[in-house]
Amino acid sequence: MPAKKRPKPLYQRGKFALYTREGRANLEIVWYDAERKRERSVSAGSADIAAGRLALDRLYLEDEGNRLCPTCRRPWENGGSPKILTVIADYLIKSEGKGGFGATKARLGYITAFIAATNLEMVCGAADEDWANRFRKWMSEQTPKRGGPHYSLSTIEGSLTQLAAAINALSGERAGFTPEQMKSVANSPHYRASVETIARMFDYCLNPDGRTEKEVDWRRRERASILAYLRMAVATWARPDAIFDVTSAQWNSGAGVLDLNPPGRRQTKKYRPKVPVAKQFGPLLDEMEGNWLPISVLNQPWGKMRKALGLPADREAGPKLIRRSMATLARKRIGEANWQQGRMMLGHVKADVSDVYALPDPANLGLALQVTESIIDEIIALCPGAYGHRIFTAGATKLSLVEGGKNG
Repeated sequence: MPAKKRPKPLYQRGKFALYTREGRANLEIVWYDAERKRERSVSAGSADIAAGRLALDRLYLEDEGNRLCPTCRRPWENGGSPKILTVIADYLIKSEGKGGFGATKARLGYITAFIAATNLEMVCGAADEDWANRFRKWMSEQTPKRGGPHYSLSTIEGSLTQLAAAINALSGERAGFTPEQMKSVANSPHYRASVETIARMFDYCLNPDGRTEKEVDWRRRERASILAYLRMAVATWARPDAIFDVTSAQWNSGAGVLDLNPPGRRQTKKYRPKVPVAKQFGPLLDEMEGNWLPISVLNQPWGKMRKALGLPADREAGPKLIRRSMATLARKRIGEANWQQGRMMLGHVKADVSDVYALPDPANLGLALQVTESIIDEIIALCPGAYGHRIFTAGATKLSLVEGGKNG
């Protein structure tokens, strides 16, 4: 009896095809294995077609990545340069779950927008210096959805650098353009906040204006995420992305040390250190359950505060302002002779201390800790309650106001 003909696949890429399986919920990926000379199949792990397509794409990319000649180890010849949009989609699939994926996706998003506006059929082989210059010109003429009047040079070159990485990751492909070095185009913000200005930020969260107590309380809740961010940022000098990731699993109460790198996360070039925690902040961390912050970005509420306090626009006074300001304030107090501790707090130098209990020692990071505590004391003097009494705790679905520890 002749074999039953398969229906048209739900999705196909190369030799891999996606089908439904009779009597089973999950979809099936089917392909012909030339080495074993037989058809093979594997479950897509989901009944959802979108999830099935993604599973098939990953299998296809894994197979394509190993297509090398067993003799000379060179890539097999292919039928022409691939489309850039396809390369970007594949690169994002491979990069998902890696550190910095959000930034990677955003940078390649600008490239995708340019290609959509110019030539959807654009291939990698045509991406030369002339094409890169056209992209630079196009980006310089676009208006950002938020922020300044134009995109920065670092944003433009960062997008080209990311595309070059995606193209170069392909066997047999090489980017035909050279992005400019980031250090030559980066325009670092110059503004730094004083202790008085940081205290005003805390006051904005704790003592908002309002016609009624109910309205005041509502605004406190609305600004709870900013307050939580400020407390963590001042006490740890951490980058915004590190603060958004912090959970109770990273806090060692006995040692008084917070590991800014979550369990299971690989360290990247932007190293996340273990830091000693100021005595004023420790009691708040003891009450933490799960994530410290209930949100993963702070742009909208932070922007409202920036305007209300009259802080500089653009990147000058974004959430990273606290890290830059704490470094500037602390450096003057620690002194150049001991500034290595400041670099260790910032993650610019790795601490060579195996025992976390040794971190608060003056010989390690104790001087940076003392300076941080003195700055927090000054903030509390200007804004009582900045680190105590009324503590906002972040829940998954709502923010609640509870009574808590006192300053000290």
